[in-house]
Amino acid sequence: MHSSTGDGVFHAIADPNRRRLIDLLAEGERSVQELAQGFDITMAAISQHLAVLLESRLVSRRAQGRQRLYRLDAAPLRIVDEWTSQHRRFWQSRLKRLHSYLDKGQ
Repeated sequence: MHSSTGDGVFHAIADPNRRRLIDLLAEGERSVQELAQGFDITMAAISQHLAVLLESRLVSRRAQGRQRLYRLDAAPLRIVDEWTSQHRRFWQSRLKRLHSYLDKGQ
């Protein structure tokens, strides 16, 4: 189980289908059937992807009658933002130095 660390979140967003599910859920709560529309994978595969997202706590699920509705909880994505912001600062610094170097050369 990855959810005790940020590893679970990174594992969850590593798959393009799961990223697409996250994007859809960012628009609002949806059922599995609604989420499956537009995917060229089986309902079983959608359910497996949702299980990974549930384990990483990126989504929550509630029952409404016979349906299961999924909702995004973006809070765990802060780990990703913090990690990428470190690298963003590194590359911005490098690009500024390159820009300065190129300006001096002209």
